[in-house]
Formats: sequence, C-alpha cells, structure tokens
Amino acid sequence: MKKVICVMCFLTSVFMLSAQEGVKTLVHELKDMKSEKVLVVAHRGDWRNAPENSLQAFKNCIEMGVDMIEIDLKKTKDNQLIIMHDGTIDRTTDGKGKPSDYTLEEIRKFHLKNGLGRPTFHTIPTLEEVLTLAKGKILINIDKGYDYFKDVYALLVKTGTVSQVVIKSGYSYEKVKAENGEVLDKVIYMPIVNLDTPEAESLIDGYAALKPVAVECCFSEVTPDVIRLLKKVKENGSKIWLNSLWPSLNAGHDDDRAVELDEADESWGWLLEQGASLIQTDRPAALLNYLGAEGRR
Repeated sequence: MKKVICVMCFLTSVFMLSAQEGVKTLVHELKDMKSEKVLVVAHRGDWRNAPENSLQAFKNCIEMGVDMIEIDLKKTKDNQLIIMHDGTIDRTTDGKGKPSDYTLEEIRKFHLKNGLGRPTFHTIPTLEEVLTLAKGKILINIDKGYDYFKDVYALLVKTGTVSQVVIKSGYSYEKVKAENGEVLDKVIYMPIVNLDTPEAESLIDGYAALKPVAVECCFSEVTPDVIRLLKKVKENGSKIWLNSLWPSLNAGHDDDRAVELDEADESWGWLLEQGASLIQTDRPAALLNYLGAEGRR
C-alpha cells in the first residue's frame, strides 16, 4: 500500500512539474517577439459547450489546448471577486439583480444557464477558484476587472499565478500608472486601443515606454490609419492582439465568417496578415485547427 501511495505521489509531482513547464512555455511564447506561434484566447471560455465563464468552460479550454482564457470580474456584497461579465446576473443565471446585491454564500445558490437559457448545475465561480484551476495549465486574461486591480494582484500572489495572468484596460498609461503604479510593474499589463478613435495614436504612444507584451486593437473598418497604427504597435515592441468575435471589432473578419461562410482565409487568415500574434475567439476549437493547418501552432 505504501508503495502505491509513493508511486501516486511521484506521478502527481511529475504532472505538476510538467504543467508548470507548460505555462512557462506559454509565458515565453507570449513575451517572445520573434515567435511565429499564434496564441488562441477563448472568449469567456468554451461557452458554446458549457455555460459562459463557468469552471467547466475553462476546463474544456485546457483540455483542447487553448493558450489563454478571457474572464470578467464583479464583486459580491461581501467583497468577493466572482466571474461575471454583465452588470447583473439576470442573463446568465436563474437569479436576478446585481452581484453586489448578494454575499458570496447567497450568490452560490443561483445556477448558470446554458446556451439555450436553461439553468444547469453549474454555479458562479470565484476568481480564486479559476486561478487555482488554471495554475500551471493555461494563461488568463482579465478583461472587465480593472476596477479591482490591487485586489486581483493580491489573489495572484496568494495563488502563485502572477506570471500567467494578463490584466488589461482601455485607459491611458498616465491614468493606470497614477492609480496602480505600485503593482503595475509586477504584473503583465496590456492596453486596449480602439483604432477608430482620434486618440488611438496618443494612447499607443503613451505606452511605448512601458512596452507592453501586446496591445489589443479594435476597429470597425479598414483604413490607411488602421493599417499604419497596427504596424506602429509592432514597431514599438509589442505584439498585436486582434479579436475575431464579431464584425465591428475587426471590420468583418470574424469567427462566423470563418466557420459559417467557410471563409477562414478571409477572416482568420486576414487577421494573421495584419500581424496578429494573439486572436481572441468564440470558436477556439476551429481556430486551433486552422492555425495548425497554417503551421502557426
């Protein structure tokens, strides 16, 4: 019996070390400007096959080999960080109201809905649970969560996941530095820039000194300025993150065009031509297959 236990402990240790090496490789790929690998980011997890922002949706991503999951945060009445995109729990659960209307214990009584709007047995996870699940396995991108920057950092330290989490916002470098300067240099931070706006270039220039690993770029149409600014992001030493979620984020080069119209080259292929090193998608399995066929995995 003791031999069996020893073998199990050994195998567990090997698995944990292997997982940690896997994340180290992903972090290296994320930071390596010369890497040709395109990282796949699953928007709210694998929400087509599990409730969005659920632990199961994130487990699915880990199993299919996704590089990063995107999550959103809200706070409960008792200041616990949970995974929730909307300002209320109405759309995604069988409950109603704001997350801040409930304590964590109370909000645990509600159940997440599936794609048909039917309640499941899945409950709303906490950020700490997701960090624990993802530790050593997959990168995490915190999208709607800037308001909790310091609280997030404390949890990253507690769970030992600082190196594998990207925090982002659409604010200027000056604002982020003023509000979170004491932890900004301790995390992986990424700005979001809408290239359609007049202030887009000044936002990009403002982050040039920080040289973030990537800049998330959104645009509703292709213009000479959009193409120029995409090139400028790379010239400043950052990778380009593009979204294939819906047409207004990528001038019509989106997931549905790739899958439902069978025009992957005109959607994902086009994003690659613009220099995308990270693509956020609602079709992670299909995008992984496409990138593999293109030799970008």
